[in-house]
Parts: sequence; structure tokens; C-alpha cells
Amino acid sequence: MYPRGKMRNLVQPVLRIGLPIALVFAALLLHLELTAHFGLVLPAFLLFYPAVISAALFFGLWPGLLATSLSAVLASIWIFPPSGPFRTWNPSSAVALALFSVIGAFISMMLERHRRTVQRKADLEHKHARQAGEERYRLVFQTSIDAIVISRLHDGTFLDVNSSFRSILGYEPYEALGKTSLDLELWADVRDRERLAGILRLQSNCQDFQARLKRKGGKLFWGTISASLVEIDGESCILSVLRDITQARLAQEEIRNLAFFDPLTGLANRRLLLEQLRKSMAFSARRHLKRALFFVDLDDFRKLNNALGHQAGDLLLRKIAQRLTACVREVDTVGRLGGDEFVLLVEDLSANPEEAADEARAIAEKILRTVREPYQLDGRECNSSCSIGITIFGDGHENIGQILQQADIAMCRAKAAGPNALHFFAPALQTAVNARATMEEDLRRGIKAKQFLLFYQPQMEDGQVIGVEALLRWNHPRLGLLPPGDFIPLAEETHLILPLGKWVLESACKRIAAWGNNPQTASLSVAVNISAVQFCKPDFVDAVMRVVERTGANPCNLSLELTESILVDNVEDVILKMVALKSFGVRFSLDDFGTGYSSLTYLKRLPLDQLKIDRSFVCDILGDASSAAIAQSIISLSRAMGLPVIAEGVETEGQRAILADLGCHSFQGFLCSRPVPLDEFELLLPNLAASAAFAAV
Repeated sequence: MYPRGKMRNLVQPVLRIGLPIALVFAALLLHLELTAHFGLVLPAFLLFYPAVISAALFFGLWPGLLATSLSAVLASIWIFPPSGPFRTWNPSSAVALALFSVIGAFISMMLERHRRTVQRKADLEHKHARQAGEERYRLVFQTSIDAIVISRLHDGTFLDVNSSFRSILGYEPYEALGKTSLDLELWADVRDRERLAGILRLQSNCQDFQARLKRKGGKLFWGTISASLVEIDGESCILSVLRDITQARLAQEEIRNLAFFDPLTGLANRRLLLEQLRKSMAFSARRHLKRALFFVDLDDFRKLNNALGHQAGDLLLRKIAQRLTACVREVDTVGRLGGDEFVLLVEDLSANPEEAADEARAIAEKILRTVREPYQLDGRECNSSCSIGITIFGDGHENIGQILQQADIAMCRAKAAGPNALHFFAPALQTAVNARATMEEDLRRGIKAKQFLLFYQPQMEDGQVIGVEALLRWNHPRLGLLPPGDFIPLAEETHLILPLGKWVLESACKRIAAWGNNPQTASLSVAVNISAVQFCKPDFVDAVMRVVERTGANPCNLSLELTESILVDNVEDVILKMVALKSFGVRFSLDDFGTGYSSLTYLKRLPLDQLKIDRSFVCDILGDASSAAIAQSIISLSRAMGLPVIAEGVETEGQRAILADLGCHSFQGFLCSRPVPLDEFELLLPNLAASAAFAAV
């Protein structure tokens, strides 16, 4: 098939030739029909003239001449047949035929002239209209209050800008032409340009796209952009119209602030708080996370307001609003209900109710401490405090009214308990929170009262005691002797592990120094567990060295046990600290190996002296093939790295035997002794030296 353009080029010549011929023959047929059926004999040229005129009028000079010639030929053959046997022309017929041909040619030329005159006039009018349109376009282009930009589609180069481009963006046209919006750094956020380009690729135009832009000099403003794809001189371009809407945005923000924010403090008002609470309830139901709502009421605010005046009272409310905002994250919401009542909506707490309550309590205590700090009000130092009611929600069964009521009830109970207090609505959570708070307070008292002591568990190798692990115990005055699992997590969370860990390290070093004076114990190493909180302190290396030097301990007999969790945060810092202490003589053991980070890439870089197989693998080593396989892998790895390996939690002879078969000959556990106080260990030591196994005490 022919393309559409080629078909048009073929059809036009056919029409210019075929239609004049058809018109002539139509006139001839009309003449014959009139004569045959009606006996009406009209002058033949009377019917041929309309055919000639039509051909010349619609198709031009040459089709008109073609119609004239064809009409003359037909007329000479059919209309004026020659008379006599020699077919000679009748003079009158020849004159008529000649006149017809001359008149037909004249008509064709006159009509062609008329047609050209009309076409020329139309062309002039079209050209004039186009020039007037271009002038109007240029007038609109240059006088528009909006910045208008024409840029190339494929590379974004500015081809033309109007005068408002300078007034809005600050660039003269010569500074912009040939550049792109990226060259001029017009976008405050380049991602906005990418989003606009994506819209244009999908639908060829974009209306009222809002973005923050930069004027010359870097000043930011809000603009709205309408853009569409156009073709100019055969090239695809983008026509963009930019309007400065900064004032409109400011007005919009002002309206929003009046509708959703407290005018005094700038915090969320009741309307916005309820909306955020509604959204939070929907999110918590889908994500199974707990949320907390805090009702915060200032203590004795009315007295302060009356004593110092409303101006000072308003200033205090603004300062408290700032402090409350600083106590939570950006995802949380802080609002003011009115007067001296504030509300905090805390998002994304733990899915476990008790853990969520612990997190909420920590935030509430931070608020209590922060609000209690002194204030400077118009040159005077003032103090304030608050009472906090807390409710935990997120199970999907509450409604907004219930949550608000619960937080309000809890706040009233906190008020009744006295100033600077907090209270939970849920009794079970309140009990758990109180228990944790009590334990934390007991822990602080216990550190001051030196209620802690070290127990020692021997480490054996081939029937010989090679060292001990120093294990912390808390001699709680009410709860009795507590193992580390009952208080170490809380100590790490509250950073009380720092003074506690310092005491443990110092006590262990004193024991190393004391044992160094006895030939039977001089070679024993003492392993001390180090918390990640301790190890991450910048002065950890210096602190260890000072303790060793102060106590006179042999650093070669001190082994610091690290867990794999220490490696997660900053392995380079870990390596530097280990290298520094290793050069001082301190040894390192990686505790609970196989349960944590376990990156061989970092493991081979650590200056370790020992790997420790976790008790969870040893416990099931006889009945669980996977535990045995893991133990075998750890032993093989330690052998490949040239590191000694020791197993903890060995309780039976069968466990010790299979470990020995796998290549691990060092162990600790109940098989030889449970952890015991110092005096019991020193009494036990001679018997341990004579046997590889010892009945549990």
C-alpha cells in the first residue's frame, strides 16, 4: 500500500485530468439525451461552456484548456459532421468551432487569473493573520506577570525567557539562555524536577505543579509550574509558565496554623491532636505496635501565674512547650489542650505491653526531669513541675473517647499522688512499671552499699585448672542472692553497668594481684565479662590500664570476655582498643561465639586469644546433630585461626567426652564446679588440680 502522502500526490493529477474529461462527456450525454427523448435541439456549445467554466474554475488553466480542446473535438465529430463525400467542413461550422475554442481558452485564462487573485488574497490574509498572531504572542510573552520559559525537550536548555523571568528568578535573559534549570540551580529539591519530568513523559502536560525554587542568590520561594510539550520549528520543546505563590502559601500556612495549632505555644491544638490520635489508632492496628498517650498537667501553675502575671505565665508555657517537644521524636505529637494541660502522643512503642510501658515510663521520667529544671522568666529564676498520666493503647479495640478518658484518669491519680509524679492507667502495667522502678532504685542503692560480690567458676584443661571466670552476684537485702540475668539488662539500660563494671574489673584485678603471690595460683587467668556499654566508652583503654597499674595485677592474667554484639556498631574502634590493650598484655576471649554477629571477615581481624563455645550448643550436643555440627565447625574454625577454644556449660562426662573427641579439651561448667564464692573456690582448688571432674557443690 502507498503511504498517505504518496497517495495524495497521485490522486490530485488524476482529478485534474479525469474530472474535466468527465464534465465534457457529461455535457455530451446530456445533449444527446435531450435530443433523443425530448426532441430538444440546443446549441451544443451551450452545454459545453459550463463544463469548460467548471474545469477552469475548480482546477485551473490547463484543465480548462483540456476541457475546451476535448469539447471542440467532440463537437467537430458528433455535433458538426462534415458534408459531402470528401468530408469537407462547412464554413459556418468551422467559424463556430473556432469561436468556441477561442472563447473557451479566453474563459480558462480569465478564470485562472481570477483564481490566482483569490488565492493571492487568501495567502496575504493568512500571512497577515499569522504576523498579527505572532505579534500578539510576543506581546503576551513579554508582558505576562508569570515567568515563561521555552526549553528543549531532550536536554532542557533554555531557548527563550520573558522579562518576568528576571523579576521572579533574578536572572537576566542572557544569563539563562543556553543554560538549564540545573545549571542555574533553580530547584531547592532536585527530586521535584524529576517528578515534573515524569508527569510530562506520561501525559505531555502538567498543571499547577508546586515546588520550592531558588532565586539568584539562593533565596527560596514557592512556585507553581504549568508545562506542556510543544513543537517549534520542527523541534520538541517544553513551554513552562512559572508563578510565584509564596504569599499564597504563607497565607495558606497561616490559615492552617490557626485551624490546627495553638497560637501561644505553636503546638498542635485539640483538633489536630484528635486527628493524629485517629490516624495513630489505625496505624497501630495494622502494624501491631503499641502507642502511648500522655496527659501532662503543670503543678501549681495558677499560683505562679497569679504571682508573676499572665505575661510570665505565657512565657513559661512557651518554654515548657519547647522542652516537651525536645523530649520526644519528630514522629511523635505534642499538643496543648488549653491552660496548663499538654498532651503527648508517642508512636511506635514495643508490641509487648510491658516493654511498651517501660519505654513510656522512660520518656515520662525524662519529661519530669526536664520540666523540673529552673526557668528564667523576665530576669527571675522560677521552678515548675508536672504530673503525668499515661495510657498504653494499640490492640484495636479502643476508641478515641476511651483513650482520652484513660489518660485523664491516670493524670488525676498522678496529681493525687503528689507533685512531679506519673501514673499508668492499666493496673497490670502500673505494677510492672513500679517493680522496674523499684529494682532500678534498689540497684542504685546496692552499688552504693557494695551489695555485690564475685563468684568464681574454674576453667579446666586436661585435668588442670587453667583459670577462672569471675561472675557477678547481687546479695539483695530483700530478694536474696540474684544471678546476673536478673539485673544486668536493667543495669545496661540505665548505664549503671558503668560503675558496676568498674567495680568488677577492679575486684578481679585485686584477686589477680593477690594470687600472684602464691605459686599455686600465680598462673591462673581471671576472665571478666565486659558490657558493650563499657567497651564503647572513649576512655575504656585508659580506664583498664589504670586499674591494672593501681592494683598491681599481672595484665597477662587478665582476660576480657567480649560478646559478638560489640562488633555491630564500630568494628574499627573495637580493633583499635583491643590492639592497644593487647600491647599492654591483656588477653581477649570472644564469649557466646556462634549466637551473635559471627562475621568471619571481622573475626579474622580481631586480636583474640580464645573462642568460647556457647552453652546452648553444649547443652544439646549429645542429642542434637545440628548442635554437634556447630560445635565441630567452631572447633575447626578456631584450629584454622590458631585460637584456643573453650566450651562453657559442660555438665556431664558425656558432653566433655564428645567435645574432647571433636578437639576441644578446655571447658567450664557444673561437671567440675558451679560458680562459688572466693573462700569456697580456694578450698576447692587443690582437689580440682588432682582431677578433671568434680561433683557439683
